Amino acid sequence: MITALILDADGVLINGESFSETLARDYDVDHDKEKEFFTTTFQDCLVGKADLKESIAPYLASFGWKGTVDEFLDYWFKAGHNIDEPFIEYVQKLRKAGICVVLATNQEKYRTQYMLEHMGFEGAFDKIYSSAHLGLKKPAVEFFAKVVDDMGVDKANVLFWDDDQRNIDGAVEYGIHAEFYSNYESFLENMKSKYSLPA
Repeated sequence: MITALILDADGVLINGESFSETLARDYDVDHDKEKEFFTTTFQDCLVGKADLKESIAPYLASFGWKGTVDEFLDYWFKAGHNIDEPFIEYVQKLRKAGICVVLATNQEKYRTQYMLEHMGFEGAFDKIYSSAHLGLKKPAVEFFAKVVDDMGVDKANVLFWDDDQRNIDGAVEYGIHAEFYSNYESFLENMKSKYSLPA
């Protein structure tokens, strides 16, 4: 019986194109520089080992950005402000039915704060787990262990949804139920038919 739900953010609750796609469309970006940042330095930001504002500053000129670091982050976070409102309403339905629903996301600290304050996620979930605060990121088994342990639930009763198969594999390795998220309609159908949860 599923009593707790763990949800990913980007690609599940937040939709739309990736920030890399937005950046490439809006500015004459050096793709290699962008890739270099997001695959190296940014990874330390995701687990709280580096500060995003300090780390990204040297790259902004190559991104074609003329403004400040804070202005860039504002552009970035607002570009990704595409919340699936029906999904958020469904989360509230589950919570009213007694299901614990948390968010578990690979995010650096500034965007985590943006999600809490500007996307309204602080009040929409029972708890928010960010890689920047945990010091670990998905798909590490230890990430899921920390989340489930903090939730205080039996992992046999936990269901996780993500749009990245690597994260699904990590969750399964840890020992919780995990499903690949493709779209909201199939998600609802799966929740109802496979797990007998409200739809």
